[in-house]
Amino acid sequence: MQLEELFNQKTIIDLSFFNFRNAVTAAFFADRDLRVQKVNSNFKSFFPVLGNVSNAWFPDVLVQLGVEPEVLGTYQQQLAENGRVLIPKIEIEIDGNIRVFSLLSTLTEDDSFSYLKGIQGQFVDRTDEFQLRREREELLEQKIKDRSVIEQKTSELERIANRLAKYLAPQIYKSIFESGTEPETSFKRKNLTVFFSDIVGFTDISDGLEPERLAFVMNTYLSEMSTIAIQYGGTLDKFIGDAILIFFGDPETAGDSTDAIRCVDMAKAMQQKVHELQALWRTHGVSQPLKVRMGINTGYCTVGNFGSDQRLEYTAVGGPVNLAARLQTLAEPDTIYMSESTRLLIGPERQCSEMEQFTPKGFTRPVRVFRLDMIEGEEKPVGGAMRHVGEHVEVNIANPSNMREAIEELRRISESIEKNLRKNPDSF
Repeated sequence: MQLEELFNQKTIIDLSFFNFRNAVTAAFFADRDLRVQKVNSNFKSFFPVLGNVSNAWFPDVLVQLGVEPEVLGTYQQQLAENGRVLIPKIEIEIDGNIRVFSLLSTLTEDDSFSYLKGIQGQFVDRTDEFQLRREREELLEQKIKDRSVIEQKTSELERIANRLAKYLAPQIYKSIFESGTEPETSFKRKNLTVFFSDIVGFTDISDGLEPERLAFVMNTYLSEMSTIAIQYGGTLDKFIGDAILIFFGDPETAGDSTDAIRCVDMAKAMQQKVHELQALWRTHGVSQPLKVRMGINTGYCTVGNFGSDQRLEYTAVGGPVNLAARLQTLAEPDTIYMSESTRLLIGPERQCSEMEQFTPKGFTRPVRVFRLDMIEGEEKPVGGAMRHVGEHVEVNIANPSNMREAIEELRRISESIEKNLRKNPDSF
């Protein structure tokens, strides 16, 4: 007589299932034909939708729980081949909520009781674990999105800052973007050297030019003048049509005398550059030479942010600014006029000629006026084998002996452009 004949089958199955009665998992036992023989109380509480699963075919139970057909197709095969099978994720809707379970099933063996040979399985509730994983993935995804947004916004701000830099003097741009504070509303009294320039008769010249040619002439002129102003440390206040306002002494100063000398030397460099540009402008339809007159004055001005809540402009105002403008109007074409205050600051090294005194509009007393003398040989010749103006290169080789000089100059220009391109790839 076999041992299993001495014991009641139901009692043995109940005893073998004892450890799973109070388990935290939803446990079941099925025979080799996958007919459910026993489930614990958690199985019933986990899956009330199933009702009574006694003697139910377990794959049908899985169908009711929403297991995908392709998973069911391999369930029995893996049990037979491996003796166990794991379904890591089963999503089941319970009372309107989605819960996540994993199912581990394994074959059982018993030499004494043949009816204990079957499938033992457990459903493990992993809802909280998957929820935490989902939240972590969402946080990670959001972090990646936030990083992408930050990078995009940073790139946009850099582009805006680079564009804004073209509308501000470098000193003003630096003070705004490096201070990290709101623009100051207070104003300061500072001793400034103020520069005004204007193209003589530019209204008549512009009326005779096509818009494209006019734009080329204006942009070339203002670009070259701005470059010179920056080289000499001037604060480029504004363009007023073809007129330019520049001042020295704020927001940085090298001292009253040095500021005045730099301003005067800047004006000389500008006049020289205008002479160099004449040939280039002629090739673009400007038949008559452009002549520029300039005025310089030194005095105490009020400087700061002027404007409204919508728009501020960092500028200087006061009598010295007005006088610089009057001196520019008084100056002859291609000359630089300055006031006595500026003349005293620059010293005897820069030669000047005193002009007739005049009483500017809005002033009660006459002022002494001085014209800066351009020393012979100071101006660069208009002609020559090679002329390099900004981004423009003009080659004019009338004499074959200048060929080597032109080639060497082209080589230097090429190296300079390549160097600038490496430093500022967006500037070309």
